[in-house]
Amino acid sequence: MAYELKGTFVYSKTAKGNFNFRLKAPNKETIAVCEGVYTDLKSCKAGIDSVRKFCTVDKIEDQTLARGYETLTNPKYEIYLDKQGKFRYRLKANNGNLLCISEEGYASKASCKAGIASVAKWAPGADMVSEEDYK
Repeated sequence: MAYELKGTFVYSKTAKGNFNFRLKAPNKETIAVCEGVYTDLKSCKAGIDSVRKFCTVDKIEDQTLARGYETLTNPKYEIYLDKQGKFRYRLKANNGNLLCISEEGYASKASCKAGIASVAKWAPGADMVSEEDYK
């Protein structure tokens, strides 16, 4: 029997009692993180379900263009430059809520787009496990 490669959403409780999540690729690399925290596990899991639902959207709003970039409707990914001048992405739901972001900046726009493709590939079928159960 062949082993199926899968992504994994790993949720954890913060020191202050809130919850957050990270999306891990099969190679255990973190490819997305939630922005902020959730007050309870139920809402954290709902956030994960929203990432699963919207991650395959093919709209990418490029906010790195000097001016005049097209503002796209939600759901969408947004590519932007962080304070260090690196490319990052964020995924927004149909209601405009921020679902997840890239954990680290990318040196090139192409590698940032590859990060988006990785989220779209691994999030839909990703397992959901607690940090304690993630190995």
